[in-house]
Amino acid sequence: MLGLMLLAAASMPASAQSQTLPAVEELSLSDAAAALAAGASSEALTRAYLARIEALDRKGPTLRSVIAVNPDAVAQARALDAERRAGRTRGPLHGVPVLIKDNIETRELPTTAGSLALRDNRTGRDAPVVARLRAAGAVILGKTNLSEWANIRSSSSMSGWSAAGGLVRNPYALDRTACGSSSGSGAAAAASLAAAAVGTETDGSVVCPAAMNGLVGLKPTIGLVSRTYIVPISHSQDTAGPMARSVRDAALLFSAMVGSDPADPVTRDADRHRTDYAAALSPDALKGVRVGVLRPEMSAPLASRYDAALAVLRAAGAELVDVTQPKLEGLGEAEFLVLKAELKADLNAYLATTPPSVKTRTLAEVIAFNAVHADTEMRFFGQETFEAAQKMPGLEDASYKQARAKALRLAGAEGIDAMLGQARVQLLVSPTYGMPWLSDPVLGDHFVPPSASQLPAVAGTPHLTVPMGLVQGLPAGLSFMGPKYSEALLLGAGYAFEQRGKMRVRPGYAASVATDGGLEAVRAN
Repeated sequence: MLGLMLLAAASMPASAQSQTLPAVEELSLSDAAAALAAGASSEALTRAYLARIEALDRKGPTLRSVIAVNPDAVAQARALDAERRAGRTRGPLHGVPVLIKDNIETRELPTTAGSLALRDNRTGRDAPVVARLRAAGAVILGKTNLSEWANIRSSSSMSGWSAAGGLVRNPYALDRTACGSSSGSGAAAAASLAAAAVGTETDGSVVCPAAMNGLVGLKPTIGLVSRTYIVPISHSQDTAGPMARSVRDAALLFSAMVGSDPADPVTRDADRHRTDYAAALSPDALKGVRVGVLRPEMSAPLASRYDAALAVLRAAGAELVDVTQPKLEGLGEAEFLVLKAELKADLNAYLATTPPSVKTRTLAEVIAFNAVHADTEMRFFGQETFEAAQKMPGLEDASYKQARAKALRLAGAEGIDAMLGQARVQLLVSPTYGMPWLSDPVLGDHFVPPSASQLPAVAGTPHLTVPMGLVQGLPAGLSFMGPKYSEALLLGAGYAFEQRGKMRVRPGYAASVATDGGLEAVRAN
């Protein structure tokens, strides 16, 4: 039926193609691929997503999740249709529209990181991760909004807000945060504005918006996905990752993203890990698997939902073992020092590669730009983290090296590795984050415990979040964490949980939801 609807839409005028919208709402990437293989039109599918963006992102709920649509998207889809008719197909992504976070370069559009300082950053380049997606046949539909500068400018920021794109709204409750920094990728994928989206993470920026928008999100092992031509924070922790409405869809997208890049030495072994991560997914993947269960501080409603998720894991054949996370004193301070030092070095190096139209060539010049344009750039929060980073010594400084070694030891050897080894478990589970808080332009973010992102982010190990239903009308995520290069294990476990639990609920675009008041009780410092 979908193939017939999309084929019929191909002959419709653009104004009539909004009639295909029911076909793309909640349409999985894998089902879209099957329909295209059966003769559906990528051009019609692309037009349907563009119409949905106009209806939901620009109008209606006004999600503000897509910062720019690709003017060449329809032409790309038309060319891919022609390739298919000529007998050439590139794989499951052939003709499937995806969205890219706007700190990742695409050749057709500026890459702003949400900042007006980079509004003229038209490099004409594709980041290697985008080039891989194009080579796999994906249609680059557009760029997604984000927390400005990937949420590193200020510790008092409002996640999902950028001067270039405004505030992203959560499609489950429009007054709640979409989290960040991949806010737009999360909201857009949840709202079916594309088959899937690409986000980036330094610490939590894929898994938090995925969890809080009812999505699957994968933060890969550092070194599997190139970071070249992605506006950086930290070469120790930055990575791109897939965000989608199902584990299979995330695995399909991820499979096309993995690969070595000579310009990013940390990816030198990535080609050895290139595989079809969707091919081996099985509902039986948890049978006999020892799973370490973390029980961090959380609200009573979230704890109840977590217990329901653990029951699903047990029913799927997992052997659950309670694990206590060690204290790891000083990890936060060490990580923050590393991020500040690397932000200064890495952002300066990136800005030096931008075209002459970009006048802010260093972090210091970005700080000065923000001060001059404070009425637009600093309407809600300042740039104290930028200013602190500017004062940092270079990467040869002993304090930086000591902080990096300490952070890596605490998060890795004494953190994830120790918990896995001491409990003799293959992976760890935890609630991903607390619940989405009210977007607050005065006080900024109100992070609520727990948060599972830090250890895998700092250690460079993979982290998968999968929807585990709603808590008081708001999405919650279940985290799967393992050792380096355990993506196949985590995706398999996540898939088995997803297939047995069927816990994801589609968004309802409510103006607000009622809670017991306890979900906003804790504010992040």
